[in-house]
Amino acid sequence: MVNRVWLLTWTTYGTWLPGDDRGFVCNVRDGGGPEVRHNSPGTPYDARQRGLTIAARQQMSGDPVWLSADQARILVDQFQETAAFRGWALLALAIMANHVHLVVGVPDDPEPESLLRDFKSYGSRKLNARFGKPASGTWWTASGSRRKLPDEHAVQAAIRYVQNQQRPLVVWVRA
Repeated sequence: MVNRVWLLTWTTYGTWLPGDDRGFVCNVRDGGGPEVRHNSPGTPYDARQRGLTIAARQQMSGDPVWLSADQARILVDQFQETAAFRGWALLALAIMANHVHLVVGVPDDPEPESLLRDFKSYGSRKLNARFGKPASGTWWTASGSRRKLPDEHAVQAAIRYVQNQQRPLVVWVRA
């Protein structure tokens, strides 16, 4: 029985760096003080910070990863398999060249980071087996966004959001 639904989002390695012109979500410490979190509803994205982007790019261990349509199709199958194996209900997904959105229902209340980790990990294994590891050694950035959807209205809004992504390689919605 599903009693929690999450919208999970993550980016491919190196394609949306801290300081990005499009805005970005980053947890930072300001002058050694408490961590400032920018991933809550109603919290604005951080604005462009060119120096932060340059510093992040210099730390990269390989080129940015851009997914192909073939890779996206493989990921759809793997994400469906992962959800079924874990007893989760995959409700919708969209895979773009540089990021992924999933709407997934789960029983009980597992740590959302574990949901994200499982999808990314099993997806990486499948991509590695078929295409080899990317030069950076990873397909994805660390972590990602984990938004708990509080009610059916929010779930339906998240599914519409995922369905209406611009330039998707693939979109899938549970019938």
